[in-house]
Amino acid sequence: MGDSGEIARFYDRCSDLMRELLDGLAAAPDRPRPFPAVEDAIGWPRRRIASVLGGAWHMRSTEFGGRRPYRFLDEHHSRSGRWEAWMDARQAKAVRRARAEQRYSRRTARKERV
Repeated sequence: MGDSGEIARFYDRCSDLMRELLDGLAAAPDRPRPFPAVEDAIGWPRRRIASVLGGAWHMRSTEFGGRRPYRFLDEHHSRSGRWEAWMDARQAKAVRRARAEQRYSRRTARKERV
């Protein structure tokens, strides 16, 4: 997934945990990391990534044709010999923009309620 509008829509539609994962990957663009390293950086327990990705599978498949705003290397193609995840700089920029827009929208909605 490379279109910034599609990435923003994915970010808007996914769970809070998936957004947390996307934010974590966006913090280190173009840097494939084994799942445990990503989990450590986010402050998650082991194997949470697998659970979060599994939870997002249905939405990703039905709404986005299986596309995802991040990338994988399997254990046969990664330096670590383990599954690695990352996003490229363009994907990371789109995620950071979507996060900022979402935070702005939430602040604006709170102000309107007051």
